[in-house]
Amino acid sequence: MSRPPAALPIARNRFLQAIAAAYGALWLALAVAPKYRDDWLLENALVFLSGAGLAATHRHFVFSNFSWLCIALFLALHAIGAHSTYSETPIGYWMQNAFGFARNHYDRVVHFGFGLLLTYPLREIALRVLRVRPLWSWLVPLLAVLAASSAYELIEAWVAWIVDPELGTAYLGTQGDEWDAQRDMTWAFAGAVAALAATALFRRATGYEPWALFAPRKRRARR
Repeated sequence: MSRPPAALPIARNRFLQAIAAAYGALWLALAVAPKYRDDWLLENALVFLSGAGLAATHRHFVFSNFSWLCIALFLALHAIGAHSTYSETPIGYWMQNAFGFARNHYDRVVHFGFGLLLTYPLREIALRVLRVRPLWSWLVPLLAVLAASSAYELIEAWVAWIVDPELGTAYLGTQGDEWDAQRDMTWAFAGAVAALAATALFRRATGYEPWALFAPRKRRARR
C-alpha cells in the first residue's frame, strides 16, 4: 500500500481550491430559479449539513485530492438533480428517449454515483483513521455505503412526511415505482462494488493506492 497522501488544507491546496471553485460556480448557477424552490431546499438540506461537517473536521482530517474530486463529482450530480428534481431532470429525459426507458432514470444514475464516487473516500477513512486490517479496508466502505444508502432512503421519507407531505412525491421521485427505494440501494451497492473493483485493479497495475493520484510526486511510494 502506498503511504498516506500529502493531504493539504484548502488554504494551501490549489487543486482543492480549483475543485471547490468549480463546484461552487455550478451550485450557484443551479441555485438560480430551480424548478421547485421548496424541493430544492429539501434536496440541499443534507448538502448543507455535510458541508458543515466537512468544514468542522477539516483541521483534524483532510482527504486526499483524489477523494475530494470524487466527493465534488457526486455533489455536482446531486446539484443537477436538485435543480429540476430527479424525476424531471432533462438529462434523464434524454436518456429515456435515447434508450427507450420507461421512466426518467437520472435518480438511478446518482445512486450509482453515490456508491461509485463515495466508496473510496470511505475506504480512505477506514485506512487512515480506523486503521483496519486489509480485509476490512474493503468491507468497511462497502458496508458503510449500504448503511448510508438505506439511511438516506429513511431520512428522505421522514423529511417528506414531516416537512411537507404534499411535496413528498416530487422530493422522493418514485415515479410510481413501489420498489424505488430498494432499486436505489441496489444501484448504490453496484457502484460501491465497481469502485472497489477499480481500486483493486489500480493497485494491482501500479502498486499505489488511488490517493496517490493528484498527490505531490515526492509522497508516492511503492507498497
